[in-house]
Amino acid sequence: MTGPRLALAAALLCSCTSPVADANSWWSLAMNPIQRPEMYIIGAQPVCSQLPGLSPGQRKLCQLYQEHMVFIGEGARSAIKECQYQFRQRRWNCSTVDNTSVFGRVMKIGSRETAFTYAVSAAGVVNAISRACREGELSSCGCSRAARPKDLPRDWLWGGCGDNVDYGYRFAKEFVDAKEREKNYVRGSEEQARMLMNLQNNEAGRRAVYKLADVACKCHGVSGSCSLKTCWLQLADFRKVGDLLKEKYDSAAAMRISRKGKLELVNARFNTPTQEDLVYVDPSPDYCLRNETTGSLGTQGRLCNKTSEGMDGCELMCCGRGYDQFKSVQVERCHCKFHWCCYVKCKKCTEIVDQYVCK
Repeated sequence: MTGPRLALAAALLCSCTSPVADANSWWSLAMNPIQRPEMYIIGAQPVCSQLPGLSPGQRKLCQLYQEHMVFIGEGARSAIKECQYQFRQRRWNCSTVDNTSVFGRVMKIGSRETAFTYAVSAAGVVNAISRACREGELSSCGCSRAARPKDLPRDWLWGGCGDNVDYGYRFAKEFVDAKEREKNYVRGSEEQARMLMNLQNNEAGRRAVYKLADVACKCHGVSGSCSLKTCWLQLADFRKVGDLLKEKYDSAAAMRISRKGKLELVNARFNTPTQEDLVYVDPSPDYCLRNETTGSLGTQGRLCNKTSEGMDGCELMCCGRGYDQFKSVQVERCHCKFHWCCYVKCKKCTEIVDQYVCK
């Protein structure tokens, strides 16, 4: 982020030093969508004070960049959707439980699931802001100004309107990390360990978006001869970002806080994590049974696959408690035919299928 307004934003954030309660989160912007017309009413400054889940520093950034808040909410929604897709067949399936904390008490535990959630949420903001810049939705940024790749053929043009991932990365770092940076915990404390964990995972999420952004090109020429190409920087599909972060989740490193106030590996035999890796400081809770203290929803009532030996299988999903079988009616489109011109007509077929739910 550059310019006098962003310098002012940094100064405002530095002035916030008191610890902030974790009851709410900026993720709640996904559950309480901002109506765009309200953002531009003259004197509508209360918009920022009414948004739930923002820390003091984030609220001040909101006042400076009100038009960004819509896209932060969109980024949070895409992150939640991706989290639920990646963990759809796991005991913990990234369920939302309310409109303020979004994921509930389970996020208070510094587990590898929490690590993934922070990473994918930060990635969602980078993704949404970068796209909004390209589409001309934000007054403080425009198309990407990324340098021409060295390996791009000389006769290909560079400079189509690309996704502004540089701006998206910088703004997401200012906004998402603000809640962590304004905390002032005792060096070597568990609270400081969690703060450093969150910052590490936020960065890993942003870098995943940055790393996967690639060159996209469009052909020009007579009759599609592709004698000339125009190229630009384009974000990867967010599913690829989710897939990459899921791999990072599987290899996340267990960390602890040192006396010097830095995270260190619990097992020194493993490689030190890079800024692209996820880290966690607490073991995962038992997601098998409902537990109000940890926030675990349990797996009772979850659908499972009787024939699978993976985590979605009834044996593992139900944690050995067994499962119930029931029949359900599924309606699907079938016997589809293309009619000239130009529509497809289908019939509706019903099928009775067996399904299984955990006891």
